[in-house]
Amino acid sequence: MQLLDMFYDQIADAVERSVPFIIPVGTLEYHARHASCGTDTLVITGCLRELEKEKEIVVCPPIWYGVASYAVCGPRPGHFHVDEDTYANYIYCVLKSMVLGGHKNIYLIIHHQTEEDALMPMGIACHKAAKKVTMEYMEETLGRGWWGNNSFSSYYEDLGSSGDPFSFIKIISLIGKEAQRKCGGFDHAGKWETSLLMETWPENADLARCDQNTEWFSKDAAHASAKIGKHMVHCTLEWLREAII
Repeated sequence: MQLLDMFYDQIADAVERSVPFIIPVGTLEYHARHASCGTDTLVITGCLRELEKEKEIVVCPPIWYGVASYAVCGPRPGHFHVDEDTYANYIYCVLKSMVLGGHKNIYLIIHHQTEEDALMPMGIACHKAAKKVTMEYMEETLGRGWWGNNSFSSYYEDLGSSGDPFSFIKIISLIGKEAQRKCGGFDHAGKWETSLLMETWPENADLARCDQNTEWFSKDAAHASAKIGKHMVHCTLEWLREAII
């Protein structure tokens, strides 16, 4: 289900039944000359489109602008960087609204600088926002000292379950560490990411433009294929089925 298409009673019912609400978290950034600037976000929505066919989930509107940084390039058209603190505060506001509204099964799925599940600035900002929301919510609803209260004596037994407040919001990579290895590779605007884009949104990848690429990270993009992309989607869905409950 797409959140934008749902009516209030459908949303409220999904929240009550703890259906996963998923927010795609990507960027708008330079992806060489052959892939669109929305690649990071598009591959998330494309994979979720497939997951939605087999699993009940609610896909929320993506957060397109992100902490792109100027690591891959300097300022240029189509590359947008949001400061980490500003971004964390924005994510915090979105998540706080959801938790106050009763959501207890939220997933932020990131695809940007997530090689080997590394904690990079954008991911750290999401984690910071999520923990701040949870801590504030628990203190506001149960008071100070909530964790040390005897009513939380089963805290360690409940870790990772629906009764664990730190499981209200989960932040995961689109392709987890082991899934990246199963895929065969992971990159930025190279053979692997381009293949994933070709399988999910083929109109947003144009291999004929690869001869315009000059940067090292895009040199092997010409070897991308829908076949590789299909395998990557398969590995990604295996991971998401396990991670999203």
